[in-house]
Amino acid sequence: MPGATRGQGLIARVASSLLEAVGLPELITTDAASYETLARELATDADKLQRIRAALAANRTTAPLFDTGRSTKNLERAYEQAYARYVAGDPPADIAITE
Repeated sequence: MPGATRGQGLIARVASSLLEAVGLPELITTDAASYETLARELATDADKLQRIRAALAANRTTAPLFDTGRSTKNLERAYEQAYARYVAGDPPADIAITE
C-alpha cells in the first residue's frame, strides 16, 4: 500500500493517522482515483519514491510515533488517570495526556 485514502473506515483512519504522525501527509489521498495516481507515480518516479523514503528515514529519528519510551510513559499516565477515575467513582471519560 503506497498510501492511504482518507475515509470513514477504521483502517483508512488509522493509516491516515500514521502517515500524518510520521510526517508524510502527501501519501494520504481522498479517493480511489487519486490513490491509483499516487501508486502509479511512486511505481514509475524513482526520484519521488526516493524522496519519500529519505523523508521517512529522517522522520524516524524525530517523529513521536517512533519514540517508544515516550509512548510507553504516556500510556502509563493514561492508565493511571483511568484508574484514579475508577477509584474515585467517576464515570468513564476521555483522557488527554499533555507533555
